[in-house]
Amino acid sequence: MPKINRVHFVLLIAKTIVYQITTSFIGEYTTERRTMNELQTSNMKTPIEIALGVDENGMTTAKALYEFLSGEKSNFSKWAKRNIEQNEFYEENKDWWGFVTVTNGNECKDYRLTTDFAKHLSMESHSARGKEARQYFVTVENKAKEMVINRSQLSPQMQMVMSLAESMARQELEQKKQAEQVQKLESTVTNMKEIFTEPIGDWKADINAKVRKISTKSGIDYQTLYNQMYGELENEAHCVLARLQSNKIKRMEDAGNTKTAIKEGTTKIAVIFDNARLRIIFENIVRRYAMRYCA
Repeated sequence: MPKINRVHFVLLIAKTIVYQITTSFIGEYTTERRTMNELQTSNMKTPIEIALGVDENGMTTAKALYEFLSGEKSNFSKWAKRNIEQNEFYEENKDWWGFVTVTNGNECKDYRLTTDFAKHLSMESHSARGKEARQYFVTVENKAKEMVINRSQLSPQMQMVMSLAESMARQELEQKKQAEQVQKLESTVTNMKEIFTEPIGDWKADINAKVRKISTKSGIDYQTLYNQMYGELENEAHCVLARLQSNKIKRMEDAGNTKTAIKEGTTKIAVIFDNARLRIIFENIVRRYAMRYCA
C-alpha cells in the first residue's frame, strides 16, 4: 500500500473512532443533564426513562414516578406536596406542571415532570428503587470513564490526527445542533401564529380545535383541560358558569325554544360565547395554555 494511502487510511479510521466517541460523549453522554432534543435525535431512552414511561416530549408524571419508587399508590398526595410543591430547588412551570385528572368521577391532582427532575427525585429517594437508580447512574459514569482514551499513550502524529478528527466531529455536531435549533424556531413561530390568531368563522369550533391540540401536546384529558380552563375563567371573571347556564335555560324556555335547542345553546362554551367579556377572558386563558404546552 502506498504511503499516502496508508496515511489517508489511518486518518479515516481515526476520524471514525473519534467521531463515535465525540458524538457519544460530547453530543449526548458527557453532559449529565442531556436535553430531550438530543434523546429524540438518537431515538434512545435509558432503562429508567422506559420504566417511567417518558413521552416524546421528555415528560413523565409524578404518579408514574411515585409508583416506580414506592410500588404503591397510597400517600401520593403527601409525597407530592413534600417533594414537588415544596421543593425549593425546582420551579413550577419550568420543572413541573400541576394538572387534574378525573377517575371514577373523582378529581385527582397529578404533576407533569421533566425527565431531569424525575431522575433527581429518583436518586434522592430512600427506597430500594431509589438505590437502584443511584447505582445505575454510578455504573454509567464508570463506563464512560473506561471509554475515555488516554492521549498521552499515543504518538505525537496520532495525537494530532485525533485532535483534527475531534475538531471536525465537533463542527459537525454544532452544525447539526444549529439545524435543529432553526427547525425548532420555525416550529415555534408557526405555533405562535396559531396561538395568537383571532378566532374566525365558528368561534366555538376554533376554540375546540385549539383545546384539542393542547390536550394532545400536554397529555391532559380533553374534558379535564376544559374544566381547568372553566375554573380559571370563573376566578378571573368572578362569575359562576352554572348560574349563567340556569339563567339562559329559563330565558330559552320562556321564549318557547325546543329541548334540543336549549341543550345545545346552554353549554358552558355557548354561555361564554354569548358574553363578549367572558369570551375575551377565555380566549386569553386558552392562549396561556397553548403557550405553555404548544409553543
